[in-house]
Amino acid sequence: MRPPLAHFSDLGHVPILRDPQVLLEHTLAQWPSAADLWVFGYASLIWNPEIEHDLRLPAWVHGYHRRLSMWSRINRGTPLEPGLVFALMPGGACRGVVFRVPRAIARRELDKLWQREMPTGVYDPRWLPCRTTQGTVRALAFTLSRDSPNYTGTLDEARLVHILRHARGRYGSTLDYVVRTQRCLQEQGIHDRALAGLLALARRHGLLDD
Repeated sequence: MRPPLAHFSDLGHVPILRDPQVLLEHTLAQWPSAADLWVFGYASLIWNPEIEHDLRLPAWVHGYHRRLSMWSRINRGTPLEPGLVFALMPGGACRGVVFRVPRAIARRELDKLWQREMPTGVYDPRWLPCRTTQGTVRALAFTLSRDSPNYTGTLDEARLVHILRHARGRYGSTLDYVVRTQRCLQEQGIHDRALAGLLALARRHGLLDD
């Protein structure tokens, strides 16, 4: 058996062991395999889902909110210059999108999604009730605990500006990621006040032209 993977805090604290396979098995145990798979997207999953689906609906989740509060040391930053990505954090509410994956291909697509979102077991996967125009569905969402070492806590403006100016990983910069998320949310008719404020901060510091 392979050893569980670990994720680390930004300050290099003791790693916390979280085996992605164990988390997957726990998630599967709560999902009827004969049912379609629903997935809730709140940031990059909206504009780049990378899973086959036959239906996409606007959705609303109560009890969690979207927040740019997770360290990214590979995709949008590096270990020496960490970037940020959005997380689904406890409290408030969040508008996003749900994707329906037909049950015939659901397990295959879930495995693909797991490789993308959970290679180090960083998230807490949860089945959340999501309200849509066609009723409430139970969808898989990738949430983050405030106890996670990957949670940034509150960052001051100077730190945020530094990250937006400098952090870049294998998929591009944190700033590009934030701008693209804002654009896709606007296309869905979703206004995120905190995200709009972050982009206004970037403009004040000359990081964006418009």
